[in-house]
Amino acid sequence: MSELHHIGDGRIAVSVSNTGAELMSLRDAAGREWLWQGDPASWPRRAPILFPVVGRCAGDALRHRGRAYPMTQGHGYAPNRDFALLAKTATSCTLRLDPDEATRACFPFDMRLDVSFSVEGGVLTQTAEVTNVGGETGVASVGFHPGFQWPQPSAPDRPQTDYIVRFERAEPAPIRRIEGGRVTAATFSNELEGRVLKLRPELFPDAMVFDRVESRSIWFGVPGVPGVRADFPDCPYLGLWMRPGARYLCIEPWQGFHCPEGFAGDIMDKPGMIRLEPGESFRRTMVMVIGSPDPG
Repeated sequence: MSELHHIGDGRIAVSVSNTGAELMSLRDAAGREWLWQGDPASWPRRAPILFPVVGRCAGDALRHRGRAYPMTQGHGYAPNRDFALLAKTATSCTLRLDPDEATRACFPFDMRLDVSFSVEGGVLTQTAEVTNVGGETGVASVGFHPGFQWPQPSAPDRPQTDYIVRFERAEPAPIRRIEGGRVTAATFSNELEGRVLKLRPELFPDAMVFDRVESRSIWFGVPGVPGVRADFPDCPYLGLWMRPGARYLCIEPWQGFHCPEGFAGDIMDKPGMIRLEPGESFRRTMVMVIGSPDPG
């Protein structure tokens, strides 16, 4: 059963569902909602956590030691599972998902996922920590997938084409696309002008995959107007996505991505998977700042 957990610091108010450990609301001090609120006609989610795989597996199954495990849900099983509340304060909460018989039916390793949210100084930090609680070497990946209002509450009357994504650094590398549930082998222009990607819905027949991203921070908004800053200090990949006609932009820092075109190997060899020995952990972090000044 879904239950909401509320945290905040007077500058931002955050709501998190125990189902999927999903961020459900992100409001500023004026009560304005910056997070996409879902629409079955386009995308019903808000900000799912992606685990134990990011993206889709080839043929909706993953393979390990000659056995196929059905993974029909893109981005893994975590978005649809109920997490246990591990700890909560006025400004933070941590939720946990332990492996069980249902997870073992579709994933061969016993991986625990702890998702933490903390608010300080009007900044939301989300951390995902993965721990191998099984008895053998295993792999897992994790990713973030928040959708933000587009247009934003700071500039609600500006057309979507007035918005940009400003990257922290120059991004000379081309991007890849998602086609047929796979990451393309072919590359495409990233369409940046300097450090700026001028947004328009036509950019997104599917996700833009920055698999050689140099930046560890981007800013999304109308130039000169407060927008959204997203930091991803330890995620090596970045996805940007929306469905044409919808009014959101997903900013997705990833550890891993969809199976590449032509890949049909063991899950141990899927790009972006992190290998963990029994008892080992890794963590990935995303920082979100709403009403952030345009860094120019």
